[in-house]
Amino acid sequence: MGKDLKKEQGPVYNARDLGPTKMIVLGIQHMFAMFGATVLVPALTGLSVSSTLLFAGIGTLLFHLFSKRKVPAFLGSSFAFLAGYAAIAPNGEKELLPYACFGVACAGVVYLILAGLIKIFGVEKVMNFFPPIVTGPIIIGIGLSLSQSAVDNCSTNWLVAVIAIFIIILCNIYGKGMIRIVPIILGVLGSCFIAVLIAVLFGETIVGADGAEYITIGGIDNLRLFSVASVNAIVDAPWVGLPFKMSDTVFSLLGNVDSKLIITSVITIVPISIATIVEHIGDISAISSTVDRNFIKDPGIHRTLIGDGVATIVASLFGAPANTTYGENTGVLSLSKVYDPVVIRIAAVFAMIFSFSPKIAACISAIPTPVMGGISLVLYGMISAVGVRNIVENQVDFNKSRNVIIAAIILVFSIGITYSSAGSITFAVGGMRISLSGLAVGSLAGIILNAILPGKDYVFNKDSEYEKDIDSKASEKDIQEG
Repeated sequence: MGKDLKKEQGPVYNARDLGPTKMIVLGIQHMFAMFGATVLVPALTGLSVSSTLLFAGIGTLLFHLFSKRKVPAFLGSSFAFLAGYAAIAPNGEKELLPYACFGVACAGVVYLILAGLIKIFGVEKVMNFFPPIVTGPIIIGIGLSLSQSAVDNCSTNWLVAVIAIFIIILCNIYGKGMIRIVPIILGVLGSCFIAVLIAVLFGETIVGADGAEYITIGGIDNLRLFSVASVNAIVDAPWVGLPFKMSDTVFSLLGNVDSKLIITSVITIVPISIATIVEHIGDISAISSTVDRNFIKDPGIHRTLIGDGVATIVASLFGAPANTTYGENTGVLSLSKVYDPVVIRIAAVFAMIFSFSPKIAACISAIPTPVMGGISLVLYGMISAVGVRNIVENQVDFNKSRNVIIAAIILVFSIGITYSSAGSITFAVGGMRISLSGLAVGSLAGIILNAILPGKDYVFNKDSEYEKDIDSKASEKDIQEG
């Protein structure tokens, strides 16, 4: 790249210095990182995969617009609302999904209300509830609570998963130039190439326990390579198609609304927004810590909340899942060290383009499950590592019992409930059953404990050590960039 090695390996805040080709490759890498989790939500709920991709891209661009184009965040499908979709449309019924989507859109309005309160009363009064002793463990919990899905995906073929992990590690540790900053895309392409080669040489088709056919190594079930259905989908899918149908949108309810279902949807789904708002603040804190920029201060948490809320409202109205800032892409930022938000916007544009091509979407969907598992394993670990870094860099004093208790409660609830037999805590309100995820319970418990326990040692203001640390690093980077 025409720079000395030291500068080449440092963080990049202006991707234009890398050239258009490398920027496009970096954008595609971010798209690959979000793809597996983003398309999983519609697969579980019955929503459209193509519309999910379209509004993930549109939502990301809206988020960047409202956050003054400063925050390198990608918005993908939110897993937090899965319980809400399941409560309204348990079997993915097409006629019920628009009602669930309306409830999610109302949840997005809560983001806008909170953003307004922050604007009126000031971010300090809100952020004092989210010191590093709360956000750090929450970030750790986000990564660890996602880890099970990564391990489950890896277990379908640990050989291929380890190959993907190995390629990422080699590229990130020993790679030079462009190889060093695109380890994810190289991990996908390299492990997929090896999987295809193995399938040609040693592949045998079997019927899995779920009744689906899989191409495996030597006919061994836990050495799966490709789903036969995903391969056939590539052949059958057209090159061009519309991402969604109006019959699947909330607008289809006009003139034919079941008021009882509407009310049920709102009461059931809107409370979930409390948890997702906490996750949003944790994600923005994680991105801030990763790129050494205080995005809670500038452009402001109220702007990022507006961006996230508007993206969720628009996506839901058109029959796509709720949007949320994606931890996978924060992991990519940590690995690539390229922090320019324009790269994320490139990924958003590619997601939108691919949404109009069922064949391309089918090709990406055919990426072997263990490949996505291996990549997710690294990315989810990177998220937790950012949480640890958040705690260490802010010098949280664990000699204080209150800090130990807060961190312990957040982690135990977040991880313990997630991996319990129930998977969530469910309770009835006014005859409605509401479920809170482990991360939601852990986050709320941490916020409450921090508010009521004596001995607070953190105050969010312009002179806080957290802001001084980030602002000083940002100034150093600006000086280095010349």
